[in-house]
Amino acid sequence: MRTNLIPALRMTAVMLVLCCGFYTLIVWGFAGITGPQGGEAELVSRDGKPVGAALVGQLFTSDGYFQSRPSAIDYNAQGSSGSNKGPSNPDHLATVQARIDTFLVHNPGVAKNEIPSELVTASGSGLDPHLSAQAARVQVKRIATARGLSEAAVQQLIDAHTDGPLLGLFGTATINVLELNLALDAATK
Repeated sequence: MRTNLIPALRMTAVMLVLCCGFYTLIVWGFAGITGPQGGEAELVSRDGKPVGAALVGQLFTSDGYFQSRPSAIDYNAQGSSGSNKGPSNPDHLATVQARIDTFLVHNPGVAKNEIPSELVTASGSGLDPHLSAQAARVQVKRIATARGLSEAAVQQLIDAHTDGPLLGLFGTATINVLELNLALDAATK
């Protein structure tokens, strides 16, 4: 027994140091060197005051702002997580239906089948800061009315803040909701 136990304990200790110590330091160092902002959060400021993080979704409740994708973790960046409920789970279906009902109340004139699924379902991380252009467009009428802007002016803001797919091929065009809402504020000052 001793001939197997001692080498196994040594190997466990060595792998613990390698996998939990050195590997973590290497990844952290790589992020600090190559990541934006040196691997730190990219804070967005307005008038010298931080208003949010560019890569973390936030809750916007006013009808004058674009609504973000719902979060299963209430936009708490300390613990990224989805709801982990399957598409046929009754609790999940009730939550989605409640989100649909709320969206329809705030967006009269939009039919249920016009609501993009991303506006009523949480992302896998619960922190997705982006929407598709389609999800932004379905909110234009509400925002134009609330802000006293023309629908064309709101659409121009969407177009100006739309980022194309990665390398023009991968994924869909997206819009950072925080940046779009800040541009909306600047347009109505």
